[in-house]
Amino acid sequence: MRTLSIAALQTSPILRDPEATLERFAQTAVTLRRTLPHAQLLVLPELHLSAPPRLLDEQAGYPTEVAVKIPGPLTDRLAEIAVGTGLWLIPGSVYERGARGRVHNTAIAVSPRGELVATYRKAFPWQPLESTTPGDRFVTFEIPDLCRVGLAICYDGFFPEAFRQLAWMGAEVVLQPTLTTTSDRGAELITARANAIFNQLYVVNLNAASPAALGRSIVADPEGHVRVAAGSGEELVSDVLDLDAVTRVRRFGTGAVSRMWTQLDEGAAAGLELPMYEGGRIRPREGATQPASLGRELPS
Repeated sequence: MRTLSIAALQTSPILRDPEATLERFAQTAVTLRRTLPHAQLLVLPELHLSAPPRLLDEQAGYPTEVAVKIPGPLTDRLAEIAVGTGLWLIPGSVYERGARGRVHNTAIAVSPRGELVATYRKAFPWQPLESTTPGDRFVTFEIPDLCRVGLAICYDGFFPEAFRQLAWMGAEVVLQPTLTTTSDRGAELITARANAIFNQLYVVNLNAASPAALGRSIVADPEGHVRVAAGSGEELVSDVLDLDAVTRVRRFGTGAVSRMWTQLDEGAAAGLELPMYEGGRIRPREGATQPASLGRELPS
């Protein structure tokens, strides 16, 4: 039986104080290790360690002001915490100082040996408010002899292509740190479950707690069932994921009937054209109500 014991901290930062937030996290990680000795992986919300102010209080220059180099002193400190606790750390995301003055919203994964094993730059910043530079690739990392884990950040969940790509790359679990304060939180929870169903994998959608965000974090299983659902305040969201359930659902189907991956693997849609993706954009042809090739008969 393959299992992954996760601890997801639905919490809020010390607003506008990244250094104090980091030190509080270091102490919390030690306490969590004592509380959940079986935990293997610890997750934080989006931008937690950058400690942004609340949505309508954040000024345009804040991301540049607190952006950090990766790797750098922050990842060195996270490595110390990982080694000291023996945990895989996915400490949400941070504002990363990239090349040519660019700032990215970047998720980090650190192994229990203190290795920086993955960095993922958010592909779909929430526009127009979020001005970070989008990343240009999706990222997974492997927990040796156990599973492959995909990284997504908040608004990525509204783009089904992101989760499908992670599943195609072998992810059986997608960790999705989130920072949502707006009225579409309910829609986000629907998309998290839908992404789990479409790709037959676990989705851990971890939002920040009040007052930083709205909370309501969930863990959805490969059939979209909600295993854990948090409230709005500070909460430890813990679960033990049965990774063999991914294998079971992909083999026998969602509800033991819907076997999407098998159907794709068998080439059932081999002749299907997808013109909406031409040039990397979803767009109709000019002057047409639908792309010209839609509705054409497939080759026999």
